Amino acid sequence: MFPADTEILEVSPRIRVCCGEFDWGVARSSGPGGQNVNKVNSKVMLRWPVLTSAGIPADVRDRFVAAYHTRLTGEGDLVLTSERFRDQPKNVNDCLEKLREMLLAVATAPKPRRVSKPTKASKRRRVESKRQRTEVKQGRQRPAGDE
Repeated sequence: MFPADTEILEVSPRIRVCCGEFDWGVARSSGPGGQNVNKVNSKVMLRWPVLTSAGIPADVRDRFVAAYHTRLTGEGDLVLTSERFRDQPKNVNDCLEKLREMLLAVATAPKPRRVSKPTKASKRRRVESKRQRTEVKQGRQRPAGDE
Protein backbone atom coordinates (compact mmCIF):
# COMPACT_ATOMS: atom_id res chain seq x y z
CA MET A 1 0.00 0.00 0.00
CA PHE A 2 2.70 2.53 0.97
CA PRO A 3 5.69 2.86 -1.38
CA ALA A 4 8.66 0.74 -0.40
CA ASP A 5 11.68 2.43 1.16
CA THR A 6 13.71 1.64 -1.94
CA GLU A 7 11.25 3.25 -4.36
CA ILE A 8 12.07 6.63 -5.86
CA LEU A 9 9.64 9.50 -6.47
CA GLU A 10 11.06 10.93 -9.68
CA VAL A 11 9.86 14.48 -10.28
CA SER A 12 12.46 15.48 -12.87
CA PRO A 13 15.96 14.29 -13.78
CA ARG A 14 17.38 16.62 -11.10
CA ILE A 15 14.80 15.88 -8.40
CA ARG A 16 14.55 12.31 -7.18
CA VAL A 17 13.27 11.69 -3.66
CA CYS A 18 13.66 8.34 -1.94
CA CYS A 19 10.35 7.14 -0.52
CA GLY A 20 12.22 5.98 2.58
CA GLU A 21 12.35 9.64 3.68
CA PHE A 22 8.57 9.77 4.02
CA ASP A 23 6.75 9.05 7.26
CA TRP A 24 3.23 7.81 6.63
CA GLY A 25 0.24 7.91 8.93
CA VAL A 26 -3.40 7.01 8.61
CA ALA A 27 -6.57 8.20 10.30
CA ARG A 28 -10.30 7.94 9.96
CA SER A 29 -11.51 10.09 7.11
CA SER A 30 -14.38 12.51 7.24
CA GLY A 31 -16.90 12.80 4.46
CA PRO A 32 -18.95 10.24 2.55
CA GLY A 33 -18.75 6.53 3.17
CA GLY A 34 -21.76 5.62 5.28
CA GLN A 35 -21.16 3.17 8.10
CA ASN A 36 -17.85 2.16 6.52
CA VAL A 37 -16.29 5.54 7.41
CA ASN A 38 -16.32 4.59 11.09
CA LYS A 39 -14.35 1.40 10.53
CA VAL A 40 -11.72 2.20 7.90
CA ASN A 41 -8.63 4.39 8.18
CA SER A 42 -8.64 5.84 4.68
CA LYS A 43 -7.17 9.31 5.35
CA VAL A 44 -3.44 9.35 4.59
CA MET A 45 -0.86 11.74 6.06
CA LEU A 46 2.58 12.20 4.53
CA ARG A 47 5.36 13.80 6.56
CA TRP A 48 8.59 14.70 4.74
CA PRO A 49 11.68 16.40 6.23
CA VAL A 50 12.37 18.94 3.48
CA LEU A 51 15.43 20.53 5.08
CA THR A 52 17.33 17.26 5.44
CA SER A 53 16.24 15.57 2.23
CA ALA A 54 19.11 14.47 0.00
CA GLY A 55 16.93 14.06 -3.08
CA ILE A 56 16.57 17.70 -4.01
CA PRO A 57 19.27 20.23 -4.94
CA ALA A 58 19.94 23.15 -2.60
CA ASP A 59 18.54 25.80 -4.95
CA VAL A 60 15.27 23.88 -5.37
CA ARG A 61 15.09 23.35 -1.58
CA ASP A 62 15.50 27.09 -0.98
CA ARG A 63 12.75 27.92 -3.46
CA PHE A 64 10.52 25.22 -1.97
CA VAL A 65 10.96 26.53 1.56
CA ALA A 66 10.35 30.11 0.40
CA ALA A 67 7.22 29.18 -1.54
CA TYR A 68 5.68 26.81 1.02
CA HIS A 69 7.03 28.13 4.33
CA THR A 70 3.51 28.34 5.74
CA ARG A 71 3.00 24.61 5.16
CA LEU A 72 6.15 23.55 7.02
CA THR A 73 6.30 22.62 10.69
CA GLY A 74 8.75 24.13 13.16
CA GLU A 75 11.20 21.31 12.45
CA GLY A 76 11.03 21.94 8.71
CA ASP A 77 8.78 19.00 7.85
CA LEU A 78 6.11 19.19 5.18
CA VAL A 79 2.81 17.57 6.16
CA LEU A 80 0.38 16.61 3.39
CA THR A 81 -2.94 14.87 3.86
CA SER A 82 -5.39 13.32 1.46
CA GLU A 83 -8.91 12.08 2.05
CA ARG A 84 -10.34 12.60 -1.43
CA PHE A 85 -10.93 8.90 -2.01
CA ARG A 86 -12.54 6.15 0.03
CA ASP A 87 -9.55 3.82 -0.11
CA GLN A 88 -6.03 4.21 1.22
CA PRO A 89 -3.96 3.37 -1.87
CA LYS A 90 -5.64 6.09 -3.93
CA ASN A 91 -5.05 8.60 -1.13
CA VAL A 92 -1.38 7.57 -0.95
CA ASN A 93 -1.03 8.20 -4.68
CA ASP A 94 -2.86 11.52 -4.27
CA CYS A 95 -0.38 12.64 -1.58
CA LEU A 96 2.57 11.70 -3.81
CA GLU A 97 0.98 13.56 -6.74
CA LYS A 98 0.46 16.67 -4.59
CA LEU A 99 4.14 16.57 -3.57
CA ARG A 100 5.23 16.06 -7.19
CA GLU A 101 3.22 19.10 -8.30
CA MET A 102 4.65 21.23 -5.48
CA LEU A 103 8.20 20.25 -6.43
CA LEU A 104 7.57 20.86 -10.13
CA ALA A 105 6.28 24.34 -9.33
CA VAL A 106 9.65 25.33 -7.84
CA ALA A 107 11.91 23.15 -9.99
CA THR A 108 12.93 25.90 -12.40
CA ALA A 109 14.27 29.24 -11.27
CA PRO A 110 12.11 32.24 -12.14
CA LYS A 111 13.38 34.29 -15.03
CA PRO A 112 14.94 37.50 -13.71
CA ARG A 113 13.21 40.68 -14.78
CA ARG A 114 15.29 42.93 -16.99
CA VAL A 115 14.78 46.61 -16.36
CA SER A 116 13.73 48.42 -19.52
CA LYS A 117 13.15 52.05 -20.37
CA PRO A 118 9.70 53.22 -21.39
CA THR A 119 9.41 54.03 -25.09
CA LYS A 120 8.92 57.58 -26.36
CA ALA A 121 5.41 56.69 -27.50
CA SER A 122 4.43 55.40 -24.04
CA LYS A 123 5.81 58.57 -22.42
CA ARG A 124 3.84 60.67 -24.90
CA ARG A 125 0.64 58.69 -24.21
CA ARG A 126 1.10 59.07 -20.45
CA VAL A 127 1.58 62.85 -20.68
CA GLU A 128 -1.38 63.16 -23.07
CA SER A 129 -3.70 61.22 -20.75
CA LYS A 130 -2.57 63.37 -17.81
CA ARG A 131 -3.34 66.51 -19.83
CA GLN A 132 -6.81 65.20 -20.72
CA ARG A 133 -7.57 64.41 -17.08
CA THR A 134 -6.49 67.93 -16.14
CA GLU A 135 -8.86 69.41 -18.71
CA VAL A 136 -11.76 67.25 -17.49
CA LYS A 137 -11.21 68.27 -13.87
CA GLN A 138 -10.79 71.93 -14.76
CA GLY A 139 -14.07 71.78 -16.68
CA ARG A 140 -15.82 70.77 -13.45
CA GLN A 141 -14.72 73.93 -11.61
CA ARG A 142 -16.71 77.15 -11.46
CA PRO A 143 -15.72 79.80 -13.92
CA ALA A 144 -13.35 82.37 -12.38
CA GLY A 145 -15.70 85.38 -12.83
CA ASP A 146 -18.78 83.91 -10.98
CA GLU A 147 -19.17 84.94 -7.35
